[in-house]
Amino acid sequence: MSSSNDIRATFLEYFARNGHQVVASSPLVPRNDPTLMFANSGMVQFKNVFTGQEKRAYSTATTAQKCVRAGGKHNDLDNVGYTARHHTFFEMLGNFSFGDYFKPQAIEHAWTLLTRDFGLPREKLLVTVYSEDEDAAKLWRDIAGMPDSRIIRIPTSDNFWRMGDTGPCGPCSEIFYDHGDSIPGGPPGSPDEDGDRFIEIWNLVFMQFLEEPAGTRNPLPRPSIDTGMGLERFAAILQGKHDNYDTDTLRALILASAEATGQDPDGPFRSSHRVVADHLRAGTFLIADGVLPSNEGRGYVLRRILRRAMRHAHMMGARDPLLHRLVPALVRQMGAAYPEIVRAEALVIETLRLEETRFRSLLDRGLHLLADETARLGQGATLPGDIAFRLYDTYGFPLDLTQDALREQGRAVDLDGFNAAMAEQKKRARAAWAGTGEAATETVWFDLKETLGATDFLGYATETAEAEIKAIVTGGKVVGEAPVGTDVAIILNQTPFYAESGGQVGDTGMITAADGTQITIRDTQKKLGDLFIHLGTVSAGMARAGQPVTAAVDHARRTTIRAHHSATHLLHHALRERLGTHVQQKGSLNAPDRLRFDVSHPKPIEPDELAHVEAEVNALIRANAEVNTRLMTPEAAVAEGAMALFGEKYGEEVRVVTMGPSTELCGGTHVARTGDIALFRIVSEGAVAAGVRRLEAVTGEAALRAMAEQETYLRDAAALLKTRPQDLAERITSLLDDRKKLERDIAELRKQLATGAGAAAVEEVAGFRVALRNVGEVPPKDLKPLVEAILGGDTADIVALVSTADGKASVMVGIGPAAKGRADAVTLVRAASAALGGKGGGGKPEMAQAGGPDGTKAEDALAAIRATLAA
Repeated sequence: MSSSNDIRATFLEYFARNGHQVVASSPLVPRNDPTLMFANSGMVQFKNVFTGQEKRAYSTATTAQKCVRAGGKHNDLDNVGYTARHHTFFEMLGNFSFGDYFKPQAIEHAWTLLTRDFGLPREKLLVTVYSEDEDAAKLWRDIAGMPDSRIIRIPTSDNFWRMGDTGPCGPCSEIFYDHGDSIPGGPPGSPDEDGDRFIEIWNLVFMQFLEEPAGTRNPLPRPSIDTGMGLERFAAILQGKHDNYDTDTLRALILASAEATGQDPDGPFRSSHRVVADHLRAGTFLIADGVLPSNEGRGYVLRRILRRAMRHAHMMGARDPLLHRLVPALVRQMGAAYPEIVRAEALVIETLRLEETRFRSLLDRGLHLLADETARLGQGATLPGDIAFRLYDTYGFPLDLTQDALREQGRAVDLDGFNAAMAEQKKRARAAWAGTGEAATETVWFDLKETLGATDFLGYATETAEAEIKAIVTGGKVVGEAPVGTDVAIILNQTPFYAESGGQVGDTGMITAADGTQITIRDTQKKLGDLFIHLGTVSAGMARAGQPVTAAVDHARRTTIRAHHSATHLLHHALRERLGTHVQQKGSLNAPDRLRFDVSHPKPIEPDELAHVEAEVNALIRANAEVNTRLMTPEAAVAEGAMALFGEKYGEEVRVVTMGPSTELCGGTHVARTGDIALFRIVSEGAVAAGVRRLEAVTGEAALRAMAEQETYLRDAAALLKTRPQDLAERITSLLDDRKKLERDIAELRKQLATGAGAAAVEEVAGFRVALRNVGEVPPKDLKPLVEAILGGDTADIVALVSTADGKASVMVGIGPAAKGRADAVTLVRAASAALGGKGGGGKPEMAQAGGPDGTKAEDALAAIRATLAA
């Protein structure tokens, strides 16, 4: 039996032998297409190569591309677990030609690989071609000896591929495998084509036309090839299976799920095991590529996938988190081909465990609500859309999870009602994820890149360089010159200015010319990967295209940025040493005034851990190790132990920066020796997202200033408390204890003063024993217990106390049993409030409270109470 790993290796090795560059799978999060949520085919990473916006060192390539279809227009989530060939995660094998070979070679490669290397019986294969593509039909006859009876002409768009409304396009040729007449279904193009007998295994796209905006179609000067073959369904054929979930990799995960749950892998929970196996793959690879569960964008889709798997685990009786326990089984199956999941294994396990722990309480409540609602419905009745929406809005249930839960009951959801309730949320969600990719660059930059090529960056070796202004852009247009005061984007043939990337901010500085022209640069950015754009203002003279200039970086600013960026590398190393290798960079900012570093870690970093990390970084700084950089291929760098940032797009070669024990792939600028950083100080730590912590720190003079300020605060505080700085904590603790004791004593004395003196100050008014007292600074919250205490002593029928704390007045009146029904506390406090400059007051006839803005009229308030009683 050919294992999935063997099939992948055989495919790549075949094309490598035939002159193709083996290119690693790109991350699942596309970096070159803002319209896609996830990479869903092998050609995604080559899109700009096909359109001519990007050049590679090779003209033919082959890949095993990891893909996810679970969001946006490419969404197979609902069907996963219930069909033989739907997946959220799958692998796409492909070979590509960027203007090198075309139809004859593509067809020959496909036929040779399938029938010779993989040994498929020729009589089991048939092909489709676009009905107008007679070239492809003839080639299949000539090269493969395919009879016309097994060359099916398809007139629809199913066999004509387009990149979009405009751009490259061309006919397709699909290769099908015939499982035999024991399986129902007809060949493609027939009325029974939706059956399972004939299964598409490979699609060859012949990219030969350019669709123009006017609707015309012209031949491409360099026709290209884009192919894709799904590994899972092809493995099913080679392994003698008709179901992708019976292939080795997925079957191993299903068996792991069965062992963990104690449920028969082929029993009543067969579909649930499949959901768990598929979604485990999708979740693991997405987390390894930097996606974390959240409530929006890609993180929301990941959360939906995971929660669907968790619900099925719950259905199978798993009462403790399950998914994270299955990750090692997946790593054993696929880690050799995709080492990123080996490196991210600890992070994946912890993320899945926490996510499932959070979800379980929501799941129990949500399923209980769903059961209550369905119990009110008739047999097979549809669940109202507003109920489905409430499940989502209150309990975090996605619609597909609700539909999935109802599937076993033969019920559906009122989608119109649900969509009406969800319209605004869906609109926001679409807006969130649709804009998360790299935005398409303006046309002007494409034109300039085509004309000028890449900018030569000299900033690793120098901060000043001679250059020539190659282009000036202002207002989105290329101009020949720009006068004083004009905001401009300058492109030089070479530059020492670092363009913002990898968390390091862009350089600032000055571009000057011999004639006195000056351009003040406030930022430097990149377009199309390596076109450096200097953003600034013409501050003197006239900037002209073709003008020789001197470009000088702000040295002091660059120096502090270098120190912060280098310290970030040491911080990354120290965090992984202290907290574990699951710590991965999730974002950074290396600015002149500070560094900001986001890392994957599931909980707050404790003060003692931060202190240890800070001490370790400073020890590495004092070691004064030389900072070395090398150019290597990404594969060689990672093989030597360099840290790569998952999800980052690396070129054909990368800079590997080593300082002491830290080795990372990094294109930023750095100090010459770690001692140049001078000093490192962490100033804050906190959460920025689920499972992501943010640290901010400073280096050098900024760190010294931070320490000096802190020392000043300590000295000033120690002086105020008449102690030494080293004894400050003990002194503060003692003062806090003294304060608590004093507060207790004061409260007791006030109570004694109010109750004891009140008894002696009882007067008779209108036949009532009345205790009236201004209790001064007693807090208003203490008035009620004081009134109750005096009434409890049975020395007064009516008690009225006024507090004048903080200059305002608050009055509380209580009526004892002897006066109950004959006097009204609400009436009395309202009279007092009016005397205090207030309005109203309220409570019950036996106890009421009011207030007023003028605490100096406390005696007037008490007099008003006397007068009201006497009236």
